[in-house]
Order: sequence, then C-alpha cells, then structure tokens
Amino acid sequence: MHYKELKTAWAELTAPGAPFEVGEIVVRGSPMRIYKHAPPTVRDLWLSSAQFADREYLVYQDERMTYGQAHAQVNAIAGWLVEQGVGRGDRVAIAMRNYPEWILIYWACVSMGVATVGMNAWWVPEELAYVIDDARPKVIFCDRERLERLLENPAMSLGATLVATRVDPLPPGVVAWSEVIANTGSLPDVTIDPDEDACIFYTSGTTGFPKGAQLTHRGCIHNLFSLIFAGQATALATQRATGVTPDPAAPLPIPISLITTPMFHVTANNCGAYPITAGGGKMILMYRWDPKEALTLIERERVTSMSGVPVMSRELISHPDFASHDLSSLMALGGGGAQLPPDLVLKIDESVATARPSTGYGMTETCGIITAVSADFFVDKPSTAGPAMPCYETKCVNDAGEEVPHGALGELWVRGAQVIKGYINRPDATAESITDGWLHTGDVARLDDDGFIFVVDRKKEMVLRGGENVYCVEVEAGVYRCDAVAECSVFGVPDERLGEEVAVAVHLRPDRTLTAQALREHLAGIMAKHKIPRYIWFVDQPLPRNASGKFLKRELRETLAVTEAA
Repeated sequence: MHYKELKTAWAELTAPGAPFEVGEIVVRGSPMRIYKHAPPTVRDLWLSSAQFADREYLVYQDERMTYGQAHAQVNAIAGWLVEQGVGRGDRVAIAMRNYPEWILIYWACVSMGVATVGMNAWWVPEELAYVIDDARPKVIFCDRERLERLLENPAMSLGATLVATRVDPLPPGVVAWSEVIANTGSLPDVTIDPDEDACIFYTSGTTGFPKGAQLTHRGCIHNLFSLIFAGQATALATQRATGVTPDPAAPLPIPISLITTPMFHVTANNCGAYPITAGGGKMILMYRWDPKEALTLIERERVTSMSGVPVMSRELISHPDFASHDLSSLMALGGGGAQLPPDLVLKIDESVATARPSTGYGMTETCGIITAVSADFFVDKPSTAGPAMPCYETKCVNDAGEEVPHGALGELWVRGAQVIKGYINRPDATAESITDGWLHTGDVARLDDDGFIFVVDRKKEMVLRGGENVYCVEVEAGVYRCDAVAECSVFGVPDERLGEEVAVAVHLRPDRTLTAQALREHLAGIMAKHKIPRYIWFVDQPLPRNASGKFLKRELRETLAVTEAA
C-alpha cells in the first residue's frame, strides 16, 4: 500500500494554515496538542447545524424530524431547564433508549453549559442509585423502563426532577415530555469555557464502582476533527496513489448513518452523532439491534455508513437475507468498541462492493478515537488499529513508566486535547490513570515503522463483551456478596459473536452449596445483565495463586476451558 502518499497527505492537512494545523497549549499544567482551527465548544457545533433547517435529521421507526424541528425542540428543552433553575455548571441525566429525545436533550444541555450525564440503560436500580448520588443531576430524563426502576425506590433520585418520555399514563410527580417541548423559551446566551464538562460518561470501575469520566467541550470537538481528518487523509492519499480525483463540480453526498449502539457511549454519541450533525446528515435510530431490520433500513434510507461493535457487521453480512437487499449506498462498514478481527476486515471488503472496512480504536477517556484506519490501508494491515490522530502524542512504556524502544511491546500512553479532565469525585482514580497529561490506556501495544499502532493485549483485568467494558473486579465484588462463596476469579473467554464472554471460577465455603442459577439470580439484582457470567465453574480446590497471592487467571482460563461450565 502507498504509505508514502498517506504521510504526504497527513503533512499537507496539518501544515501551517491548513484545516487541521496542530498547535500546543498548556492545560492543567501539562502540554496539550490541539487543532488550531477547531471551534471552542460543542455549542458552536450545534448552532452551526441550523443552516440545514430543511434537511431530515432524525428517523426513528415512522417518525421523522428535520434540523429545523430539532432546533425548535432543543430551544424548548433549554427554556424549560432554565425555568427549573438549571444553568451552566449543573448536570442533567439521560436514562433511556436511543430515542430521538436522547439526542435533543443532549444538544440542549451542552449548548447551555450543562453537563449531560449518560446513564447506561442496562443498569439495575442499585447501579442507578450509585451514579445519581455520584453525579447529583438536577433533572433526570427517562423512558418507561428506566422510570420503573427509578420508582422502585423514589428516594434514590435525591430530589431530582423526573421527566418521562413515551410513558402513558404518567405516574404522579413525574413531568410529561409534552410539557417540556411546549416551552416557548430558547437557548440562553452563555459563554462556555472549552475545558468545562460537556458530558459525564460512566465506565466500569476497577474498584467495583463505575467512574464518571469528564469529557470536555474541547475533547469532544477535537474528536470530531480527528474523525473528519481521518476521512480526508485517507481520501487524499488514495487519490494521490491511484491518480483518480473526484469531480470538483459534483455535489458532496449527504451522510446517512445507521446508529446501532447506545448513545450513552462515545461510539454512538461522539463518533456517530457529532460528524453526522456537523455534515448536515441524517441519523437512523433503532429500538434495538436486529440485523434483519438493519438490512431493511440500509436499503430503504440509502444509508452510507454503519458503525457498531464488530459483531454487528459480522451478523449483517452473514444474515440469510443479506444478498437480497440493495446495499449499494453503503460506503463504510466497520466498528469500534472492540478490535475488528482480521478475517472480518477482509469479509467486509469482499461482501459489499461499495463499502470499505473502517475502524477506530479509542476509549471513553479519550472522548472517542485515538486511532483510525480504513479502506486499502486497513485491508493491507487488517490487524492494526491505525495511526494515532494528529492531536495526540503517543508512547509505549514499561511497568516503571519508562518508554520502550520503537517496535517493542509496552502499555500505550497518549496525551492530547481529547484526553478527559479526570473522573468526578475520584482524584485517586484520576491520579492513577493520568500522569502529567498522559493517559494510561491499559492496553499493551507496539508501533510499526509506518506509525501504525497494533494493540495486542490488555493490561487491565477487563472483559470486552460486545463493546461493553466489564471489569473483573466489579463482577467479583458482586459474586463475593453471595455468602456461600469462599473464592472467585472472573476472566474473559473467547466468543465468536461477542468477542469475549464473562466467566467465573468459584470455590465454595465448606459445607455450603450453590447452583449456577442461584448465583446468576443473586447477581441479577445488583448488576446489569451483560456483566453476569455466562460461564460458571465450581471448583473443589482453592483457586491457584502466584507468589504474591494473586489468582492465576490465565492458568484458570486454560485449565477450565476444556471442561464443561455450568
């Protein structure tokens, strides 16, 4: 592949005066790479989309909304929030499926300097209560399922105003969505600092509690610029390599994206909604992921891109109805949230004539992507995560935090504008994860001579199940709350569909009994369903440990993999 052309395109797009010119500022005492021409806040992004007033913006089942209609509702939501005493620096939580309301509430909040708290729709009441206590939102917008969980113990809301959408009849004391959008107010005229929180997205915690990552306005906007840069650099390099250039008089295609993952993740929100909104495109929302429905929507709406966790692309192209649908509008197909297996990269390239495989590697803690790769560059190196975006410094380090030689394995650290400010109420976790502006990704990686990053393992004890981070310690803490358990160790096992599944080895107390069904029922009351182990082994002997007393997870995985789980 023509990596020389890619490096040339990269240099051209980031040169002084170019759209993606890179500079450096000092933030929180550390140097930070930035795109000099990026707008300062997310408010600027939303206001700029008013120019697309007549275009369709959101499609959900039989509902359609234009940009003009969306701006009217965003203004109404902001006006209502102002009347409730919500203003700059406050927090508002969203606990719902991917309904159009999710996106409208988000734009209203970030455009008035209010941080949006994204609540995982899979959380059980105990998890919801923890996050509400941690984030202290003044208002919680929710759908029917989340409202039911919140009303199981009304005290958990800590006095926050509850607003319900798509709920009929409405319980007493809950505000109707119709009341909110009937407001005649508008966005307040506020000045927002780029380093203020745009949103708080929670990641599973290594100590058993989720951590609220503070995604700043600067970080979110820079992720948008990184996404745009990645597309333009690849297109420019391909043109130079092939000699084929687009007709300058031809109109640019309007992007149409099928959103397949939850909006409370950066994959759908920052990497999906942001670029579509910036480009005046259209988002197609789904009630839940279903490959057959996705095929229908791609054909009907002439979708140009679909991105989700890798299993979704695999299920799409392997579906029995795949060949009977017209997918000729599709230009990009891929995923984030987990590494795209090399075989899937090649299958995507072979299966859809018009679509090229693409991926981005990143984290909640980087407001989205760290790297991106697509088209021939991805096909040529299907096991890569791609090069880091221009607003990052990168290095691989050993356990002492010392940089290892080029090409050697080490934990990947990154520093730049997209790195989060920290974790709310968790200075210890912030200090542990960020050193002089360098974010410790927890991923073991190496860099090749072309600057491409290859992620080979995870340093953290974490299971990546279908794009959801499941921390072993969090699940272990739940298992240990069962009195019959003496020892347990949680780890991931390979799964063809989800990438990994959660597994646990359990050693019981003397003279105690426990069944797999009883353990799962116990866990169902304290954690989301996706965290509950699919595989459970009860072992007669104490679990193997190393000299320092830590469980030997790899040995357990290899030993138990050949035996039948409960």
